[in-house]
Amino acid sequence: MKSLPMSKFPSLSSKELVKILQKGGAVFVRQGSTDHAIYSRIVDGKRYSAPVQMRKKSLDPVYGKRVLKQLQFQEDEIKELIK
Repeated sequence: MKSLPMSKFPSLSSKELVKILQKGGAVFVRQGSTDHAIYSRIVDGKRYSAPVQMRKKSLDPVYGKRVLKQLQFQEDEIKELIK
């Protein structure tokens, strides 16, 4: 499947990114001592984790997509989640 062009991936707030992650099955693990929260997702029996910057009004689209990729979301899943 073709990669989602960055121009199609929106700039999201931290809250919006968290809602997308949760909609896709990712769960909150812990809040670090910094402004990052750790989210994880189990795919094919393996656990994947990614830090998410919190309290940001606007996250770079590259950052948002990178978090989704770290949690092993596939392109078609990402397209569905950001609709």
